[in-house]
Amino acid sequence: MSPLQLVPMPFRISIHTFLVFLFDLLAVAIAWLGGLLIRFNFVWPSSSGYSTLLILATLLPIHALACYWAGLYRGIWRFASVPDLKRVLRAIAISAVGLLLIKAVFDIPGSALPRSMLVLYPLLLATVMCGGRLAWRMWKEHWMYRNFSASGKPVIIVGAGSSGKMLIHALERRGDWRVVALLDDDKTKWGRELYGIAVKGDASVLPRLLKEHDAAHVILAMPSAPPAVIQRVANIAVSANAKVFVMPGIEELMCGRVEIDAMRPIEIEDLLGRKPISIDAAHVHQAFARRTILITGAGGSIGSELCRQLANFEPKKLILLEINEFALYSIMEWFASQRPEITVIPLIGDIRDEARLEEIFSVWKPQAVFHAAAYKHVPLMEVGNAWQAVSNNVFGTLCLVRCARRHKVGRFVLISTDKAVNPTSIMGATKRLAEMLCQAFAVLNNTCFGIVRFGNVLGSSGSVVPKFQAQIALGGPVTVTHPEIARFFMSISEAAQLVLQAAAQDANGEIFVLDMGQPVKIVELARNMIRLSGYTEEQIGIEFTGLRPGEKLYEELLADAEQTLPTPHPKLRIARSRQVSEDFLGNLQNWLERSTPLDDETVRHDICQWVSEYTPSPLQTDELPFEGRREGRTTRSH
Repeated sequence: MSPLQLVPMPFRISIHTFLVFLFDLLAVAIAWLGGLLIRFNFVWPSSSGYSTLLILATLLPIHALACYWAGLYRGIWRFASVPDLKRVLRAIAISAVGLLLIKAVFDIPGSALPRSMLVLYPLLLATVMCGGRLAWRMWKEHWMYRNFSASGKPVIIVGAGSSGKMLIHALERRGDWRVVALLDDDKTKWGRELYGIAVKGDASVLPRLLKEHDAAHVILAMPSAPPAVIQRVANIAVSANAKVFVMPGIEELMCGRVEIDAMRPIEIEDLLGRKPISIDAAHVHQAFARRTILITGAGGSIGSELCRQLANFEPKKLILLEINEFALYSIMEWFASQRPEITVIPLIGDIRDEARLEEIFSVWKPQAVFHAAAYKHVPLMEVGNAWQAVSNNVFGTLCLVRCARRHKVGRFVLISTDKAVNPTSIMGATKRLAEMLCQAFAVLNNTCFGIVRFGNVLGSSGSVVPKFQAQIALGGPVTVTHPEIARFFMSISEAAQLVLQAAAQDANGEIFVLDMGQPVKIVELARNMIRLSGYTEEQIGIEFTGLRPGEKLYEELLADAEQTLPTPHPKLRIARSRQVSEDFLGNLQNWLERSTPLDDETVRHDICQWVSEYTPSPLQTDELPFEGRREGRTTRSH
């Protein structure tokens, strides 16, 4: 440390600082005179009055300089803590050394300085200075915080560890919250207290405590707990109709951001019990750093998240291809405000327009392509739009693949779906055809083709979560097609990260299957969302409307004939699907490039010749893709 670093920076002298300074000087007088009284059994030594005052007069300026050098007046008394205590002790040590020098160097007239004062003086000085600061902090906290919080809303904290301790301390400074109980799974903590708040058991007693204290809020102070534990406790709290908050991550706790304003309401992702995803960032960085990358459907849910995730790996350029003008504008605004250092090229275009694609590939020369553009809504594609699904999902992929091949793109990644497995819908069948196209082209050139297959993404456009949120906001009912319908779910961020991990693999023509965890019943998802919104099923009902066209009760990630192989990443596996026939590509291209569209039934019939596992779902003649148009087929659940 340089000498300049030892000199404290200037600070503004306020009335409060001046009063603290006077208190510290008074502490010197109390410590010095009090020490002499103790030394002489509380009988003032009349023979040493002059020397006593002379030593005190010498100690005062020494102590004043010591306090300034130690930076004692930078701390705020109300928040006095260990660093402030260290500064106080540093100043006391210097003052004690000053006393020692006075005894050793100066010849004080009168009686000699008692040796016991070398011990009594610093001890008493520490008692007065530290005790005064502690007393002031206790008084301020008692009158400023605890009295105000006595009338706040009662809240129960689950987690009596260090995070719970920090949270209680933070909540004491707010007038709108009052901690009434603590819960913890650790039985050794039961019956003990933290800041005067009793630990009353584990989460199983939460419903009783909520009623007992007339509380409606719960905070989960378990930032490092396993997801399964968070899920279990959250389900108990949500089932008791409590409003649940979760603590920030451990990195935010270490920064001290633990106020209730930093809490976030528990979300549906927290109830899925999924472990956090960790990817091999170094491997992904090596694959995509300093490369020009094209993302189709860049304004969609998956496409935009892929753009955001790719920005973390130092790409040379991101080419954002989107047919929807507003979606492209939205992702451009995000980059402008959040990642202005990333070079982005916003391009409007249709993946079925091969001339536009040729222009893009010729001008910008992408080295990797992420193909996320697709029609994904199963019932909408099923009735009246089958050929449009083929045109966009299959022909669009064909145009993109042919351009990538001509321009020798290094990597091509197709975003697929679990609905491509044993498809019963047009959407699923067209995505399976797109997979087969990539598999067929994988053996023709040096482009590395990868296919990533996963299930539903929470919060994506067209998913049930935004739909349920809108229905709850309107007062219900929440519509579910079938009591037993189940789906695989993951968050958008999680899906995008695993797509990048799969794309960084060296395999060519392989189908990567993401670990989607356990399937979730849609009716349970609806019930949890109703509870998280602060309602009961008596207030917001659930209606069953019947399966929609092309919809299955259960989704699959692997076809019956497929087997999986492990990859270096535990959340990724490789699906070994059946080989594509040699005449597949030629026949499919001829079919796709016909001049006139085909009707729905012809499309279904023709697809079966290539996708043998496709089993079209039977449709009634009056059946439409939206449940609201099928009257008389709903049942209500409470």
